[in-house]
Amino acid sequence: MSEDILAKAIGLKGMVAYQDGAVVSRTLIDKGTGTVTLFSFDAGQGLSEHTAPFDAMVVVTDGEATVTIEGQASVVKEGEMIIMPENKPHSLKAEKRFKMMLIMVRK
Repeated sequence: MSEDILAKAIGLKGMVAYQDGAVVSRTLIDKGTGTVTLFSFDAGQGLSEHTAPFDAMVVVTDGEATVTIEGQASVVKEGEMIIMPENKPHSLKAEKRFKMMLIMVRK
């Protein structure tokens, strides 16, 4: 974890920049108990369907995306969150540019 972000309030939107045609990530916390990662997605970008052995929470900090969990699609917008349960197939796609914080909690 970078020392420049410890013990102070920081705006999430500015911590990861958009890049044309790409997905950009910045890991804030990476510990044995879980991770916190910021992502930005250009329009049309996404993460293909996969599973994870632990729960994950997506908090949208800008824009919107479609998150699909076990075939059920949900549009998640700025200020909203969705939890992706462990071992359930999920994917996401940026309907327009969006940023998210991904929080994964390990057992």
